[in-house]
Formats: sequence, C-alpha cells, structure tokens
Amino acid sequence: MAKKKAAKGNSRTEWLDPASDAPLIGQYAERLGSFLEAMADGRIDESELKAQQDRVAALLKTVEPKLDDALHEEVTQLLCELSAYTIMHTVHQLMAAQPRTKFRG
Repeated sequence: MAKKKAAKGNSRTEWLDPASDAPLIGQYAERLGSFLEAMADGRIDESELKAQQDRVAALLKTVEPKLDDALHEEVTQLLCELSAYTIMHTVHQLMAAQPRTKFRG
C-alpha cells in the first residue's frame, strides 16, 4: 500500500491519489490475500462472501466503539459514499467493457 509520512513520523496508508483525488481503497482491496484467493477461480461462492462479511463485521465491531458520536456519523457517511462509489465504479467498468456494436450475423 502507498504510504505517506504523517507529521508525527507515523506512516499512514494514503486514502486518495494525490494527483487525481481518486480513492485508493479499491486498489488496496484488490491486493488483499483474502480477495485474491476468493477471485482466483473467477467467481464468488456463498462461503467466500460470508467470510468477507465476517471480516467486515469484526472490523466494524472493533472500530465503532472507539468513535465518538460526531466522528461515528462522519465515518458512517464515508462508508456509505465509498460503497456507492465502488458500485458505480464497477458498473462503469462493466459498461465500458461491453462491445459497442451488435453482432449481425
């Protein structure tokens, strides 16, 4: 993952591409071992989806209690907007991959 030095010397994973402001989270997700294993055969089965759901639930349960109410609302909005962006990006890619002409055989 791309790292950027924070002011206090800590390393943080960048969330946005500095040149385009495009979210980088999807690119990081595509490199997760669990994602690569699930996608290896080109399909996602119920057990793989459930395993991903369990990982997300565990992380949400770990992070959520650490947030005060105001930050909780901001992070909730961030997660919703990021989910919407991911869906829109996927649909856009699928549409761009479709042939532009119809076969008239």
